[in-house]
Amino acid sequence: MAGYSLATIEKLIEELMKLPGIGRRSAQRIVYHMLDTPNQEVGMLTEAITRVKENVRFCSICNNFSESEVCGICGDERRDRTTVCVVESPKDVENIERSANFRGTYHVLLGAISPLEGRGPHDLKVDGLIERFKKGSVQEVIIATDSDTEGEATAIFLTKLLRPLGVRVMRIGIGLPVGSNLEYADPATLARAMEGRREI
Repeated sequence: MAGYSLATIEKLIEELMKLPGIGRRSAQRIVYHMLDTPNQEVGMLTEAITRVKENVRFCSICNNFSESEVCGICGDERRDRTTVCVVESPKDVENIERSANFRGTYHVLLGAISPLEGRGPHDLKVDGLIERFKKGSVQEVIIATDSDTEGEATAIFLTKLLRPLGVRVMRIGIGLPVGSNLEYADPATLARAMEGRREI
């Protein structure tokens, strides 16, 4: 470990601790692993991180992560464009896709209403969703926000916004405990929740 000062190690530990789910002990293990890893492998990791930041963007249609203007789901002609599932974040799209039970398209809000954190309805990405309705192809919207306080507030806002447009508005159904996040739900639970959606 010649050439590494304790201050350098501590700085990297502090930066890693800013990542979700990484405490001090986990950060220390990662740092010590990096110090024992050949420079080439560490270089591959830093290159992958840089490429993610440079190449990944938001889909111009649904706000999902994409490496091109339109994501793979929006660009797939086999998807049912009459049904749109509205979620809070791109990771929710990934989780629902793993259930292999939904063949519609998505719209990612990139957040949820949270007055305590200063996020209101104006902070949600809803303009693109409204534009899709104006084109006339969407018949059903499934609101699949989390079942916590923020997710429920967001669902209520979306229902009031979308119902006057004449579209059928559904809420993801049973199978998700109250207060839970889609991020932590297993594929089978998400499949049951999608099948059990109810109109709101």
